[in-house]
Amino acid sequence: MAQLDSAPYNGFLKGRWTAWSRQIASLAGPLVALLVVIAFFSLADLRQGGIGNFNSAGSARIVGIQSVKIAIAALGMTLIIISGGIDLSVGTCVSLSGCVAAIALRAGLDVVPAIGCAIVCGAACGFVNGVLISVLKLVPFIITLGTMTIFLGIGKTIAEDGGTITPPTDSVPEWLAAMVAQIPNPLWIAWPFLPNFGWGVWLVLVLSAIVATLLYRTVFGRYVFAIGSSEPTARLCGVPVIRTKLMIYSIAGALFGLAGVVELARMGKGDATAGLGLELQVIAAVVIGGGSLVGGRGSVLGTLCGVLIIGVISQGSTALGLENQIEDMLLGIIIIAAVFVDALRQRHVVGG
Repeated sequence: MAQLDSAPYNGFLKGRWTAWSRQIASLAGPLVALLVVIAFFSLADLRQGGIGNFNSAGSARIVGIQSVKIAIAALGMTLIIISGGIDLSVGTCVSLSGCVAAIALRAGLDVVPAIGCAIVCGAACGFVNGVLISVLKLVPFIITLGTMTIFLGIGKTIAEDGGTITPPTDSVPEWLAAMVAQIPNPLWIAWPFLPNFGWGVWLVLVLSAIVATLLYRTVFGRYVFAIGSSEPTARLCGVPVIRTKLMIYSIAGALFGLAGVVELARMGKGDATAGLGLELQVIAAVVIGGGSLVGGRGSVLGTLCGVLIIGVISQGSTALGLENQIEDMLLGIIIIAAVFVDALRQRHVVGG
């Protein structure tokens, strides 16, 4: 009986094993950084006698619910950064979407259609960015810097009372506000040894699974990585670059719009200026999580680790009574370290 040649199969397995090894290695850094940050604040709180209650289920709940908006927006930014792009308009897009949802509620729409309006608004903002970047071939950094101020201006125009718009109190149902409730009622987890997070945390996990599936189990995901690795090469290989970029920015925009709904649920109103500065946290979460600003690298799990690092630093600084500037410096140090590691990785790849 003829023997089958196992060389191609062995080569396939070796290639898959190498890819998995690289993914595991890329996740090791953000995960270790997260554990180090948690250990640092945990020991610091213990040294102070535990007065900050950092080592408690309540502290974990706060980190969870405060991370929901950043995490949802960071999932969209992960797609953009892997493709080699950037979006500085994420913060004002989130706020504009929240204002649109608030206007819809004040106009008498039910909460579900209002949420749909916010998502459509975010997707439209993303589509505009995608057209300017992919069709007109303009620099993403400059373009989204411009649309950031445009979205801010639109938000201030449609809002009132200094850029805010408050819908009727009874138009925001309790189940929506429970998305970011510190102690949800009813409890979503019955076991006492696990924190009972607001359901927004579980929404983040579901969205993370969807985005991860898009990236790693679809042709679209392969196109995203291909464009980020080398756009000219991807175009020569038949990748529909323009169409893919439009999809990337539109999907990311829809996630930004959903993050605007989270902001509405937390504040009970739309605020056109509430998202200013959010872009720094969102981009930082992706970069800390191993995303490369030159494109071609990034992961959903890494982004979630980056989001949690930011949340832990914020909560830990509050628990220890540190000044805001200390929190900013700690986050800045971690961002610089993440960018430095990425630069070393790029030099290693280029050097052989």
